[in-house]
Amino acid sequence: MAFLGAAYLWVKAAHLIFVIFLMAGLFMLPRFFVYHQETPVGSDEDRTWIDRERKLVKIILNPALILVWVFGLMLMVEIGAWHFGWFHLKLLLVLGLSGYHGWIVGYAKKLARGQRPLGDRQLRLINEIPGIAVAVIVILVIVKPF
Repeated sequence: MAFLGAAYLWVKAAHLIFVIFLMAGLFMLPRFFVYHQETPVGSDEDRTWIDRERKLVKIILNPALILVWVFGLMLMVEIGAWHFGWFHLKLLLVLGLSGYHGWIVGYAKKLARGQRPLGDRQLRLINEIPGIAVAVIVILVIVKPF
């Protein structure tokens, strides 16, 4: 252990905790969109969904994403992860999930402006992206196949 010393397991635990928070938010927000899109633009229900989505982003998603990256980078340095093949794919998937986070936050802003560019079916399919990505990430981290 290099710079983290005895704190390594605490950092690892924190990383996993905030990954769980992030994933919960990445699953919830697109599900919110499905129900939000059914509401008339400008209605009380529309404003309620806008407020729910804003709170989910500001209170859970954004802080969790930042902390996942902070703790994850600390772990990467600690174990010298850059030298492992499995880590490169994991990092690519994490970058993809970070981009997905940005996309759903942008979509929430579109809904708040009254735009409804995607249908319910499309949103339900898009909601599968984080589940598939996290399944592959878990396999990479636990199994370390290459």
